[in-house]
Amino acid sequence: MLRSVGHTRVTEKVEDPGLTGLRFAVARLRRELASYPSEFRDRGIAEEELSALAAMVAGGDPEIRRMRRSLLLIVGSIGSVSALAPTLMDVRRAVDLFGESGH
Repeated sequence: MLRSVGHTRVTEKVEDPGLTGLRFAVARLRRELASYPSEFRDRGIAEEELSALAAMVAGGDPEIRRMRRSLLLIVGSIGSVSALAPTLMDVRRAVDLFGESGH
């Protein structure tokens, strides 16, 4: 293959759409939780588990059982906060896309 002087080949990294969806869902819930004005008892747990999910996604190969455990803890800690419910459901759907046989 001939290349012009000064030109380099650009290789594009294609990311798994499931990881992309989960990354956006987790980031959105983290933002909404950070801006939620009221304190509640298990907020710290939710923040820690969202950080864990974000780290798994950043690693590129999240463990399904660990993701589901994090999701369960997040739901248990903020599930009663109705203002966060739609975004929490987005995270759940994103985790569910991974399924046992999917990744």
